[in-house]
Amino acid sequence: MGLSKTIWAKPAEYLAHQQPENPVLFFAPGVLQDTARRFIDGFPGLVTYAVKSNPQEVVIENLAAAGVRGFDVASPAEMLMIRRLAPEAAMHYNNPVRARSEIAVAVALGVKSYSVDSRTELAKLIDLVPTEGCEISVRFKLPVQGAAYNFGAKFGATQDLAADLLRTVAEAGFIPSMTFHPGTQCVDPSAWESYIHAAASIAQAAGVRIARLNVGGGFPSHRLNGVLPDLEAIFALIDRTTEAAFGADRPVLVCEPGRGMVAESISLATRVKAVRDDEHVFLNDGTYGNLDELPMIGIIDRTEVLTPEGRARTAAPRGRIVFGPTCDSVDRLPGELMLPGDIAEDDYVMFHGLGAYSIATNTRFNGFGDVAIETVLALH
Repeated sequence: MGLSKTIWAKPAEYLAHQQPENPVLFFAPGVLQDTARRFIDGFPGLVTYAVKSNPQEVVIENLAAAGVRGFDVASPAEMLMIRRLAPEAAMHYNNPVRARSEIAVAVALGVKSYSVDSRTELAKLIDLVPTEGCEISVRFKLPVQGAAYNFGAKFGATQDLAADLLRTVAEAGFIPSMTFHPGTQCVDPSAWESYIHAAASIAQAAGVRIARLNVGGGFPSHRLNGVLPDLEAIFALIDRTTEAAFGADRPVLVCEPGRGMVAESISLATRVKAVRDDEHVFLNDGTYGNLDELPMIGIIDRTEVLTPEGRARTAAPRGRIVFGPTCDSVDRLPGELMLPGDIAEDDYVMFHGLGAYSIATNTRFNGFGDVAIETVLALH
């Protein structure tokens, strides 16, 4: 999965010249840096990157070059990588359940921001983390709305528990803050509105003025042709709502985009292994590989089909059931994918907007999963 040092103009150029048999991820550094600057310029607070969404070193390096100064880390491995690639960056350890050994690594690496959603985990932090200059953010949850799936099923305190935790954080001498996650691929901005007002109510109930409010990730990427996310509208709503909810006690805002930051910078090229009886399409990648999350989040219909020579197929599209390469019947993309009627074996099906949770969740099941990463100047 190493990154080639050759830079190609566009994916079609590479495919026509190289005729790859395995899937290829095409990475456009310029697109990633442009997206990072869109967040930095538009979001009314500190922008951090959720490393889990795509932990490739070249991604981290380009985000640092674009001006990202904070990273949301979930494990010692991610912390060590950030310290090596972006040594001056802030690290927010926002995985709210940690072994004591993991907390010790974070302390040794100078992590100053932690999240918590339970009394037992807060007791660990109080025991192991020095108070001086250290922030503990209480993570809370609300009923999910407008998101592809619900983070609250695993993480987040109820509002009453959050108020108790927040008081304990302040009494223990840590910098009291709050955090939430509205849910992944959240196209409904009102989810942030509800959470921000709830955060203000929790802080008031606790009698604590919070220093920062982390509004999480959830910022949507462009997955469907007919749905273009409006990040600037979400930024503006977050700003207005925070002002209205907190007034003079307004906290500093933080966000931690993953998918919304990195997705657009990578496109995936898969090859057609077979068109079975002019109906089902079999690809050399699927839900055990770089398309792992599609059954959970939904289809990406931003596709194009190229011949082996790199020319676009333009026949009228028709719905196809699409399978991956493994010998498992669940290795199927959700629903049907509209593909050109003349799609043929050895063609390439390009999926755009696949920079997040693709290479990071590739399983290599059944011996499939080898993928190259190629650098391109443009993706279209």
